[in-house]
Amino acid sequence: MESSSQCKHFVLPHSLPMIVLDGCYHFPGCHLPLFIFEDRYRRMLDHALHADRMFCVGVSDGEDGVLPVTTAGLVRASVKNQDGTSQVMLYGVCRVRITGWHQMKPFRIANVEPVFTSKAPAPALEELKARALNLLPHPENDSCKTMHDLRQTLEEMEEAEAVCDIIAFHFVRKKEVLRDLLEECCPKRRYEMLIRELEKSA
Repeated sequence: MESSSQCKHFVLPHSLPMIVLDGCYHFPGCHLPLFIFEDRYRRMLDHALHADRMFCVGVSDGEDGVLPVTTAGLVRASVKNQDGTSQVMLYGVCRVRITGWHQMKPFRIANVEPVFTSKAPAPALEELKARALNLLPHPENDSCKTMHDLRQTLEEMEEAEAVCDIIAFHFVRKKEVLRDLLEECCPKRRYEMLIRELEKSA
C-alpha cells in the first residue's frame, strides 16, 4: 500500500480546520472556489491562514456528523472583502480520513490521517484513463475551447490516478457516486466506477 502521491509533496498536519457543506465533494488535484461569509468560518479561515494555510471541506451526513473521508485543501488564494467575507481558492492535496475531533466550536478542527491507496499497474490505469477520456463530451467549435483545453491537459498528465479525480470532480453530479469515488481506495476500481457513470450520460 502507498499513500496518495499528492501527499508525498506536503507535510500533512495531524489536524485540519473544517468547513461543513452539504453535498460539496472536493477531490485531490482540483481547485474549489469558496465564498466564506459565516462568522465561524471567517474565524476558521483566519486560523488556517496563520497556521498551515490548509483546511478541508467536510460533507454533512444529513444529521450532526460528517462523512469520514474528505480532501485536505491548501489555500492557493484568499481575498478579504471590505465586509469581512472572503473569496478563497482551495486546492485539493490528498484524501484524508477523519479519526476524531480536536475541537467542535466555534468551528470544527478534525484529527486526520492520509487515506492509503492500493498500487495498480500503470498500463492498466493508462488504458482506463483513455477509456474515461473518450467518454467526455467532444468539443465541436471554438465555444468549447475550455473543454478542449481541459481534455488536452488531462491527456498529457502522466499520473492517471489524478486524472480520474479531476474527471470525477468536473463531470460527475450524483452525490452518492461522488461519495463512493472519494472513499474508494483502489485506483482501478475508482476508474471502473467513473467509467460506468460516464457511460450512463454518454
